[in-house]
Amino acid sequence: MQVSIACTEQNLRSRSSEDRLCGPRPGPGGGNGGPVGGGHGNPPGGGGPSSKSRAAVVPRPPAPAGALRESTGRGTGMKYRNLGKSGLRVSCLGLGTWVTFGSQISDETAEDLLTVAYEHGVNLFDTAEVYAAGKAERTLGNILKSKGWRRSSYVITTKIFWGGQAETERGLSRKHIIEGLQGSLDRLQLEYVDIVFANRSDPNSPMEEIVRAMTYVINQGLALYWGTSRWSAAEIMEAYSMARQFNLIPPVCEQAENHFFQREKVEMQLPELYHKIGVGSVTWSPLACGLITSKYDGRVPDTCKATVKGYQWLKEKVQSEEGKKQQARVMDLLPTARQLGCTVAQLAVAWCLRSEGVSSVLLGVSSAEQLMEHLGSLQVLSQLTPQTVVEIDALLGNKSHSKK
Repeated sequence: MQVSIACTEQNLRSRSSEDRLCGPRPGPGGGNGGPVGGGHGNPPGGGGPSSKSRAAVVPRPPAPAGALRESTGRGTGMKYRNLGKSGLRVSCLGLGTWVTFGSQISDETAEDLLTVAYEHGVNLFDTAEVYAAGKAERTLGNILKSKGWRRSSYVITTKIFWGGQAETERGLSRKHIIEGLQGSLDRLQLEYVDIVFANRSDPNSPMEEIVRAMTYVINQGLALYWGTSRWSAAEIMEAYSMARQFNLIPPVCEQAENHFFQREKVEMQLPELYHKIGVGSVTWSPLACGLITSKYDGRVPDTCKATVKGYQWLKEKVQSEEGKKQQARVMDLLPTARQLGCTVAQLAVAWCLRSEGVSSVLLGVSSAEQLMEHLGSLQVLSQLTPQTVVEIDALLGNKSHSKK
């Protein structure tokens, strides 16, 4: 499938390498150079400028160098990045609720996790309508309500696809996107989510219908941005092209699995989308569902999600020949982790953060101790020199290579 990206190529060629990493720079008044959210095409007022007004236009002066660089929170050490090339600033580590909230851990433990994360600068909290059949959203919503934190101080994301047993309660039809999101908001006890994700592609729903429905929920104030999850690069480009063709709102990021043994998409495909159309990455499962741990002793680790009821498929994957080979490679990384003064888990999270275009890495933890360990990966990130990354690649033996 070929799609046109001519509308972005000229701008991209004129940007510096710093812009490519940090997104469009704001001009006077804070406006971003590229269209984000609802701004597409004509300026406010609708009409194009007359020849007289065009003559009076003064070129925008360049913004100060590094205007949208990664920043570090005062007192917490948390780092913040732009979500793709949108203006939304998110913590580079986010807290996920898959398996844990409403299922594996108690509500009290969930509250402790959310509180520790928030107090250490995490502002991104991710959930989905399908997690624990909606219980994860309810738990998250109850905690947020009891905490009374300013709604403007955190980012909530949810995902839509699997909402119920009825045929109309699944997929990405206009009906389910709207009704599914409304159901999520009821469970979360929120007026809006910051980002709504399409939780996989849907071959039964036309792309135009999906993009129009996402544009509708944003225009209705039910969400501020939309993104994709587990979509192919071609599908994301099709959605972007559809949005540009019909003056709709394009996706701003893709949620993708990324860890030592799942690399190609985040390293080879998504960076190109980031440069060409500004789509960033929010990655999940940095520890391969708990497989990446220095405590492996020949059995499935207790921290691995494969030990949770209902995840037999994951247990079989871990215990397969390939799974055993991966666990052996993790043990090979122990000397590198010791040299850096960190755990293998911290090394794994920091390794995910180094990838180009990654806005945030979602953490899945079941205890405050685990969370604090993973937050410590921020100190490891600065130690990941190019030479260290080359050494890790040599140990893993699975570095992605361009097919060009």
